[in-house]
Amino acid sequence: MTDSWHITNARIVNEGTIHEGDLLIRDGRIKGINVTPRGDEAVFDARGAFLLPGMIDDQVHFREPGLEHKGTIATESKAAVAGGITSYMEMPNCNPLTVNMAALKDKHARAADHSAANYAFYFGATNDNLEAIKTVDQSLTCGVKIFMGASTGDMLVDNEATLEGIFAGTDLLIATHCEDTPTILANEAAARAKYGEEIPFTEHPAIRSAEACYRSSSLAVALARKHGSRLHVLHLTTAMEMPLFTPGPLTGKRITAEACVHHLFFDDSFYPSKGADIKCNPAIKSATDRAALIAAVNEDRIDVIATDHAPHTREEKNRPYPKAPAGLPLVQHALVSLLEQVRNGVFTIEKVVEKTAHAPAQMFGVEERGFIREGYHADLVVIDPNEICDPAEIYSKCGWSPFAGIPLHGRVQGTWVNGHLRYKRGEWLAGPNGAPLSFLR
Repeated sequence: MTDSWHITNARIVNEGTIHEGDLLIRDGRIKGINVTPRGDEAVFDARGAFLLPGMIDDQVHFREPGLEHKGTIATESKAAVAGGITSYMEMPNCNPLTVNMAALKDKHARAADHSAANYAFYFGATNDNLEAIKTVDQSLTCGVKIFMGASTGDMLVDNEATLEGIFAGTDLLIATHCEDTPTILANEAAARAKYGEEIPFTEHPAIRSAEACYRSSSLAVALARKHGSRLHVLHLTTAMEMPLFTPGPLTGKRITAEACVHHLFFDDSFYPSKGADIKCNPAIKSATDRAALIAAVNEDRIDVIATDHAPHTREEKNRPYPKAPAGLPLVQHALVSLLEQVRNGVFTIEKVVEKTAHAPAQMFGVEERGFIREGYHADLVVIDPNEICDPAEIYSKCGWSPFAGIPLHGRVQGTWVNGHLRYKRGEWLAGPNGAPLSFLR
């Protein structure tokens, strides 16, 4: 198994530029661009496709431990690599919850044994684990995750003193899911009064409303400003929330924002045809909201694009609205969907690379990843913007995609993780597992 590669005939996209060239990989690292090969490297002809730094996905739910019928670290990381995601940061709402050091270490052990991609894990907040947050081994976590909403039951943090204590008591990045529970419950009660148990999926953005999002995200921003905390607000969905965040370069920001690929691609016009397949929390909302998110990405008000990959089985998704779980499998088609947006003039390919690789590496202080630089780990993806991806090729355990039936231009031709080619033009390749992410703090 070689980790010496000569990638030829590529359009290299990195740090705001595109240029044609070749790239050398040796000993798991980027040796250089347009440097003379030794001649013993394996050759990968990119055939004029884009060569990008691998996506660093700062929000996934891989369902292990406890929910392995939906997905596992092995299956979902394999799907991620097939989609050009070379590193991920995984969420704590599994079973048991990742809210103590034993659970955090267990996840690291599982990933070391099974993860195809590089990995990191969030430490979850609850109403009663403030001391554990203050004393967590920071080398083992990418940040603290707070569910300031109704998404996850036992992990809902709604105690005001606890919230104040977390924002005041940790210098780790605080990542928040922001939806206001009382607002959601009132909206849900109104929908049940009108429809009974036959609530249509078109009601989802009215139940998980823009007001519910704004009430919670504005609270998070206020707490961060009060305590000088490092806040990252996840999966924003509304035009109403955009003024909470500052446009411009990432450098120096203490409060940052994320959008997810499905909120940038879909709007509420898709509910009649997609139904449960696009039910997620926070909800996909109006075309006006989608347009505001796109504008915020382009003006750097939104700093990162991620997936919030959250698979459920087809059987679970086939239930009526009140019982159909929220969440979509997205890692395999995230970059592909963004390439379709590039094709349609929504984003530039340089902006996509900035938001999926450079910015998450900078925000979290990921060491020597996220850029195509000499000496950095060779986490790379070659993706053809003209070839349509194969909708039948699904690696996620759930076996379905919300993009089914939608032609997406952009097919991954090859993905390298730490210099090893793990996926090549529809073929999964054996190789070493990914590595834990290390952080510069």
